[in-house]
Amino acid sequence: MTRLLLVVAAALALACGGTEAAKLDLAAVNQAQFSAGEAKGVSPTILKAQVLLDRARFSPGLIDGRVSENFTKAVRAFQAANGFPSDGKLTRETWDKLMATSASPALVIYEMTRKDVRGPFTKHIPARLERMARLPRLGYHNAMEKLAERFHVSEQLLRQLNPGTRFKKVGTKLLVPDVGRGDPPTAVAGVEVDKGARVVRVLDPSGKALAVYPASIGSDEKPAPSGQSEIKRVVHNPTYHYDPDFAFKGVKTKRPFTIAAGPNNPVGSVWIDLSIESYGIHGTPEPGKIGTTFSHGCIRLTNWDAEDLAAIVEKGTKVTFKSETAKAGEQPQ
Repeated sequence: MTRLLLVVAAALALACGGTEAAKLDLAAVNQAQFSAGEAKGVSPTILKAQVLLDRARFSPGLIDGRVSENFTKAVRAFQAANGFPSDGKLTRETWDKLMATSASPALVIYEMTRKDVRGPFTKHIPARLERMARLPRLGYHNAMEKLAERFHVSEQLLRQLNPGTRFKKVGTKLLVPDVGRGDPPTAVAGVEVDKGARVVRVLDPSGKALAVYPASIGSDEKPAPSGQSEIKRVVHNPTYHYDPDFAFKGVKTKRPFTIAAGPNNPVGSVWIDLSIESYGIHGTPEPGKIGTTFSHGCIRLTNWDAEDLAAIVEKGTKVTFKSETAKAGEQPQ
């Protein structure tokens, strides 16, 4: 009897999964319309909104087609920038304004290249920092992880968009989000790190947000700084240097060590060095945790958001740390 129940449960799970995946074809997402009410599971409407928010530089973080804390932050930031009541809910007014930002389809067909499948990949990456230091490179685990990051999506969603695909063969056609953001904004007055809302904002001289990214900021071990700083330099494909004075939980060695470069390096694919010693804004090997966990003191973004920010700022750009006056996930009106 127990075995029969397990088989029935598995069949129901497959049926539900198949139904959910069937909703995510090219037409369903590109032709998705506003729908009132709470979206459950993966939604073509939410997926389309996430792609357009990403393009407009109001980043939802990892695109997954679901209503999440980072999606709500992105909607709230977009609403505030456009003079709407910023409650973070996808209203008809917000939807119409978002649709007006771009006429290009949310999903497009992409053909896998030799570079996508060639690597080099790092199949096994240990969890402990000391053991990471033994590796010659912290590359992607495989082509699917590489492609998921390139198109700002979760690996789960990439599989749902492309059921049955093995992500190993040159010429394979994939359904992916079009996340081209266009040229970086100009007339940048500075960067604001909001520790309470867990977001990083790029501001124009009037204080309006030109870009907003979800962020993991500081920890009990190493809280994020306060006050003002400025950008010293930008380092692409950085190595990671561990100082025993950091005394991070789980690191037992008392000697300094260096972890090789790569997108799965602890600071990801880019390091934006701040004038406060040992602090920076950087990427991450775990984009799904951004905005929902803390960091080792610095400001952590998804790799693609960190790279986007790196293309916007320059040496001397002011960085202001805003105190934790708002609840996590909230943005001032």
